[in-house]
Amino acid sequence: MFDPLLAGQILAGLFFLAILVVLLGGYIVAWTLGGLSMIFALIGWQLGVFDPALLQALSTRFFGVITNPVLIAVPLFVFMGVVLERSKIAEVLLTTMGELFGSMRGGLGLSVVVVGALLAASTGVVGATVVAMGLLALPAMLRAGYDPKLATGVICAAGTLGQILPPSTVLIFTADILQGANAAAQAELGNFAPDTVSVGDLFAGAFLPGLILAVLYGVWVMVRAALDPSAAPAIATSPERRRTLGRRVVVALIPPLALIVAVLGSIVGGIATPTESASVGSLGAILLCLIKLLAERRVRGEDGVDHEEKLFWFWIGFLCVLLAIGAFGGAFWLLTFLVGAILAALVPVLASAKLRASFLDTMSETCRSTMTITSMIFIILLGATAFALVFTRMGGYELVRGFLDAMPGGQVGAVMAVMAIMFVLGFFLDTFEIVFIVVPITAPILIILGVDPILLGVLIGLVLQTSFLTPPFGFALFYLRGVAPASVKTTMLYAGVLPFVIMQIAVLGLVWFWQDLATYLPNYLFRSPAGVFEGAPAPLPFDDVEGDEFL
Repeated sequence: MFDPLLAGQILAGLFFLAILVVLLGGYIVAWTLGGLSMIFALIGWQLGVFDPALLQALSTRFFGVITNPVLIAVPLFVFMGVVLERSKIAEVLLTTMGELFGSMRGGLGLSVVVVGALLAASTGVVGATVVAMGLLALPAMLRAGYDPKLATGVICAAGTLGQILPPSTVLIFTADILQGANAAAQAELGNFAPDTVSVGDLFAGAFLPGLILAVLYGVWVMVRAALDPSAAPAIATSPERRRTLGRRVVVALIPPLALIVAVLGSIVGGIATPTESASVGSLGAILLCLIKLLAERRVRGEDGVDHEEKLFWFWIGFLCVLLAIGAFGGAFWLLTFLVGAILAALVPVLASAKLRASFLDTMSETCRSTMTITSMIFIILLGATAFALVFTRMGGYELVRGFLDAMPGGQVGAVMAVMAIMFVLGFFLDTFEIVFIVVPITAPILIILGVDPILLGVLIGLVLQTSFLTPPFGFALFYLRGVAPASVKTTMLYAGVLPFVIMQIAVLGLVWFWQDLATYLPNYLFRSPAGVFEGAPAPLPFDDVEGDEFL
């Protein structure tokens, strides 16, 4: 006898497998998700397991995605990161940090970790960071006599910090998906006034684990240098360069620090929402680009000393003004100040033909790159929206629910199963694809089992970052392989990242067993002291939960 429920679940399972097979075949992700969704919807309609009238909801869902105010932060953060890359601010930072720490054994490796953390906290763009540091730091480390395995490993690991450290674009999408999943799950648990899951919550939750990772990376570099000095030798710096190093460090550090203060400080301090802070960061990046152009052309003295000293005092004053306006004026006056400063800096830049051409070229390249990256992300999201609708309404939710319910170990087993699936998919699919496909269909079930949504979001970020780094298919390895010299063998890259993968797994376990690492800051800054789950009803068995509540 034909069982529509069983047939729908079987078809949903085949749908998911077809998605994976076609994606692994190299087809365009967005068209694969959208096209196969329509094909399987048609098959389900013919079998009587899918109602085609449900497809009418797609236009409303697409419009909701495009007009989602939270997701406006994504192109703004991407823009901010590309401006820092194109304007060479990141290059100056890496060079100066290398001089600061280079005189000690392991210093160049430590500078890569510091720069990776700073760029992650001011841009949130991963691939560009790995490539940039591979182009700038790897040749310098190899010339200094660094072990290629250590050099490539620390560059890959530091470059992937943008996956977990705010303002990661991955965390923005994850938070947006978890917000809807948490609301529906809490309603099933009888909690009709749950605390919301915001982007700020996930930013705060990921901050401590990301910081711990960066510290562990730096500690490993120094331990390796102590155990094997030839693997990470010190480099000599001339007395003249050392004499002005302090000023140059300040000049190189304050631009990214100013962005971090403007972006993360405004969120944590409650001055601005993540979207507003992203707009502040974008304007700040434009202003930094203008200041750098003016400094290189108009402030430099004949011997260069006046250049560094004037820039030193300028950046000290600029950071103080920025802090004062942010603390006492809020987001509106911070934006007003940045707009006014940009207009003032534009006058001399546009007045000079050389500066004008350089600035317009930078902005043109930045806008083109931002549009390309943003369009790619959102077209995948629209395809994933169609996939989620067809998959869940066809019976996929019940299929996933039954799979996780059958896992031994209850909550722990279900979480481990989902994380393992995402880890393996990370070898073959992009981070955004995994978030858009897997999180919407698994997060509600895990939240019903009692997993804090903030903890879940942080675990997802850590797992995807680990997958991004793990050989033989880690995306970070491919990024670095593309810019590394031929003398650096692929096996060296694999061997170099293994200690960092072990650290990733250790931090992942630490966050699971000491969950306050992910939940303390969000609870302290944004949520009720009691936490979102205290006093909530006990989780219901899966048989009592309707999958449609999560759609």
